[in-house]
Amino acid sequence: MPDDLSSLDFTGGLRFACTGDTATPLVLLGNIEVEREWARGEPGLPAVGDGAPSAVVARMDELALVLGEAGDHVVLKSAPDRGYLDYLRSLGLGLPGIELTDRCRARVPVTDEARESPGLLRRLAGLGRAGARLLPHGVSRAEEALAAAAHLPVALPAADVAKRVNSKIYGRRLAARLGVPLAQGWECESVGEFESAVDRAAEVLAAGGTVGVKDAYGVSGKGIAVADRPRRLEQLIRMVRRRAERTGDHRLAVVVEVWADKAVDLNYHFTVARDGSVRFDFVKEALTAGGVHQGHRYPARLTPAHRDLVEDTAQQVGKSLAADGYFGPVGVDAIVCRDGSLLPLLEINARNNMSSYQARLQERCIPADAVVTARQFDVLLPGPVAFARLAEVLGELLYRPEAGHGALPNSFATVNAGFVDASGPADGRFYLMLIAPGQERSDALAAEVTARLAEFGELR
Repeated sequence: MPDDLSSLDFTGGLRFACTGDTATPLVLLGNIEVEREWARGEPGLPAVGDGAPSAVVARMDELALVLGEAGDHVVLKSAPDRGYLDYLRSLGLGLPGIELTDRCRARVPVTDEARESPGLLRRLAGLGRAGARLLPHGVSRAEEALAAAAHLPVALPAADVAKRVNSKIYGRRLAARLGVPLAQGWECESVGEFESAVDRAAEVLAAGGTVGVKDAYGVSGKGIAVADRPRRLEQLIRMVRRRAERTGDHRLAVVVEVWADKAVDLNYHFTVARDGSVRFDFVKEALTAGGVHQGHRYPARLTPAHRDLVEDTAQQVGKSLAADGYFGPVGVDAIVCRDGSLLPLLEINARNNMSSYQARLQERCIPADAVVTARQFDVLLPGPVAFARLAEVLGELLYRPEAGHGALPNSFATVNAGFVDASGPADGRFYLMLIAPGQERSDALAAEVTARLAEFGELR
């Protein structure tokens, strides 16, 4: 057994932190849409839509493929492209065994698909008897129901613990308790508290500021309303009042925050072990557009003082999470402001993060001194694309370890997700890690990759 987490690689540390044993086989589940389950029944901002994941989001399950080792297993909605599997093996990666759901429907989350798969459940039960543990992206009651049906123990804390610590209300209150620098704001658990917060926020608007109202369980820019005029806040007040009058339920789960003058978005990652120890993993610059996550760049361009504050905050937050019953992977969003100050805790994502699925590739395949930009490219495709065709179009730009630079696809199922039950055209998403020896070369690589991907269809 290791003396501490720092002596292990990323996946080994995650395995040990979650199970207490570096030899425990994992069954990985890429239930990226877990926040949808945490938000179920929580009265956030009134919204329209059914909240179901898009076909592309439902196929982000394949991201988990590159997190596991040989000896692990991954649950997927359909078999990966064989050319893509061969490519991953050519990078020197041992891959987990693949356990398929009994069917694949376009907008159905992988957890639901798995729960409705008797053949898969029997195979998972066999893995459980052999000592395997289920390691999902995050745990909700849906994953607990899957684990119970498959007789496969979960390697993460109970869903109620996970939900509690992922709330933005919890995150703000924890930051205040720890004395961590925090954006001005207010936590609201009732319509009355929201009305009081809006009164105070109106003073910020009168002074020329901007405020954001965020669902406690919103993610990736969803469930956020931005206001720079009182009229927008008044509209929100009317909406939540009408709902409360209609339902008789005056609960609310939102935070109201003064928008900071942001220069750089950050995301840092750490792992909390069952014994309460905390390992800082990495910090990256987060790429966003309209508040929606688009990717990462690393190494992050931070001052030593900023990096020290990030690592110190990670240790404090990790120990607090452990005291509240959580263990496992954690990502925290932070920002560097234009005045040079750092807000090191905007929200806690106590689950796997997009950067979690890049870590093993980063450790095993990429030069330590490279500049890496992990990006998504959304394209309207006229028809399905085989990995062999992507490799052909990228040509010499496709990443090879011996070259040390190029575009490394870290998932592929999202490319053809829209064609599961349609003939096209459909939206597809390419996830690529762009690897270069410096920022100038990185920018040039991004431009060339973008131009080549345009051969497939209309870039979104």
